[in-house]
Amino acid sequence: MTNVEKKSQYDLLLAQLEALLEGETNALANLANASALLRQGLPNSVFTGFYLYDGSELILGPFQGHVSCVHIALGKGVCGEAAQKNETLLVQDVTKHANYIACDSAAMSEIVVPMYHKDRLLGVLDLDSSLVSDYDEIDQDYLERFVAILVDKTEWDFAMFGVGK
Repeated sequence: MTNVEKKSQYDLLLAQLEALLEGETNALANLANASALLRQGLPNSVFTGFYLYDGSELILGPFQGHVSCVHIALGKGVCGEAAQKNETLLVQDVTKHANYIACDSAAMSEIVVPMYHKDRLLGVLDLDSSLVSDYDEIDQDYLERFVAILVDKTEWDFAMFGVGK
């Protein structure tokens, strides 16, 4: 896929996300639909989903993919590292990343985007691909915009599903 095609695909994903979130602010519904949208739009994905911060660790949230790790400590794995540093992490080859937690043997590369609202950690968006080096700066830019839209248009009350204490 060329960079132009990739950007066009992401532009469509952002427009679809805006439409999905129109009039809906429920966090669980929005996270579930957002993970499904990403899985449909990014065909090499083996995991598209969210880990939510419960005040002490990241807990598996809505996702599309195989059974996954449930608890991730801050600083551990790519998800915990991105959450703790508050920065997007791109891992081109998970087998060469010292802090990688293997949840699915099909995952070869990963990108994790932290989700913050008013300086409060909400969680992370985690994407795993079946291809090595599948993510780049274009993915990072668009996925950060995807997360910004999702965070802005969602009501963040995690009490309804037991996280965010």
